Amino acid sequence: MAENHAQNKAKLISETRRRFEAEYVTDKSDKYDARDVERLQQDDNWVESYLSWRHNIVDETLKMLDESFQWRKEISVNDLNESSIPRWLLEIGVIYLHGYDKEGNKLFWIRVKHHIKDQKTVLDKKKLIAFWLERYAKRENGKPVTVMFDLSETGINSIDMDFVRFIINCFKVYYPKYLSKIVIFDMPWLMNAAFKIVKSWLGPEAVSLLKFTSKNEVQDYVSVEYLPPHMGGTDPFKYSYPPLVDDDFQTPLCENGPITSEDETSSKEDIESDGKETLETASNEEQTALLKKINPTESTSKAEENEKVDSKTKAFKKPLSVFKGPLLHISPAEELYFGSTESGEKKTLIVLTNVTKNIVAFKVRTTAPEKYRVKPSNSSCDPGASVDIVVSPHGGLTVSAQDRFLIMAAEMEQSSGTGPAELTQFWKEVPRNKVMEHRLRCHTVESSKPNTLTLKDNAFNISDKTSEDICLQLSRLLESNRKLEDQVQRCIWFQQLLLSLTMLLLAFVISFFYLLYS
Repeated sequence: MAENHAQNKAKLISETRRRFEAEYVTDKSDKYDARDVERLQQDDNWVESYLSWRHNIVDETLKMLDESFQWRKEISVNDLNESSIPRWLLEIGVIYLHGYDKEGNKLFWIRVKHHIKDQKTVLDKKKLIAFWLERYAKRENGKPVTVMFDLSETGINSIDMDFVRFIINCFKVYYPKYLSKIVIFDMPWLMNAAFKIVKSWLGPEAVSLLKFTSKNEVQDYVSVEYLPPHMGGTDPFKYSYPPLVDDDFQTPLCENGPITSEDETSSKEDIESDGKETLETASNEEQTALLKKINPTESTSKAEENEKVDSKTKAFKKPLSVFKGPLLHISPAEELYFGSTESGEKKTLIVLTNVTKNIVAFKVRTTAPEKYRVKPSNSSCDPGASVDIVVSPHGGLTVSAQDRFLIMAAEMEQSSGTGPAELTQFWKEVPRNKVMEHRLRCHTVESSKPNTLTLKDNAFNISDKTSEDICLQLSRLLESNRKLEDQVQRCIWFQQLLLSLTMLLLAFVISFFYLLYS
């Protein structure tokens, strides 16, 4: 069944490429960017995204490709970069990528209150949308986004239906399969009629992707850690530019150890921690011995490296949850749990297990490269073996729930070397569709020990209060209550006055009509 599906998909992709080349490129070659035409012939996922959006109907897919490719050349999508966008437009923060929804989809924020309808800037704003979507598409290759239409504090000047229609078209035609849902927050009643029009633009299939929310419902789709305070969230993020804000994963700054200025301090910490830790791992010695038999030279250096890592992981508890990927099993599955500063257990552990018959190269990237030491962050894992990766914040920096880690893995050929130079070359050449990716969130576990000293100190502070202070606080409280009672009395008096005036007005109207018709 799976083989038939794959064969049918391959046939549809091949037919789409052949017919597009014969029926469209021949007549309209000057209307397309040659880079897009070339990519269409090479990228199966790209062709499939258009086909699936058109329910595998080739004729409809070809029309969609024609419209999309003409637009891409018209707006020069392949050449868009930061310098293509006016700086002021990047600074106001009307559009940006930040955070994830509960399904792990990236959040594409549109802060409507910062948008003012203006024909002079409409092209620049369209380029800004295209810039962000193209930037994301090149990195994530098919993973959808959740559009967050934030309509809070929106005025009549911000209502721009042409701009909304362009955004809809981006997901309907230009970036198919990239839309997870559209979350519309705090929509003013004035815009109810407008969004009825939007529904007609989306079509019946996509209308179900519209989610109208208020502060209570928005948390059904996005957790509080990625919602700003005005949405009932706890995210302290505030947009600023430069640099671009998109949670880009980067190689950790200290992937092979601390930066030079911290060498001495970190080495002292490592020596001290080595004396305190206790061994929990088993089977590492057996794996090292087996590797020595296979390749004495290479395995000896790798064994030494593993021993160094093992000495750092002695006191860690092995994570329990496991993500079972096609190349690696990754533990923990979703969150890295760091201890608090008070608990003294700030480091955490990632365990990778190779479930293939070949060597798997892996590397670890993070959204906060200046914050973490990751050892090892770029290495390989032998068939059936496991690797422990130690992750620790350094330089006194604190772990944030906004930080993310990305595990990238790809299968290597048996003949490939696994030294630093070979791994660097391997990652340059490996196709993107052969790379397995898995993301991990960060979470800080606060110390569960009660702070008895603080409790006692507070108790002493309370007992030290003088009777004069207590009386002063009581008098202030009574004064506040008195003012509140006065306000309540005024409200009752005002309501009575309003009722009396209403009765007088009603009596006047009745008398007027009585005299008029009598």
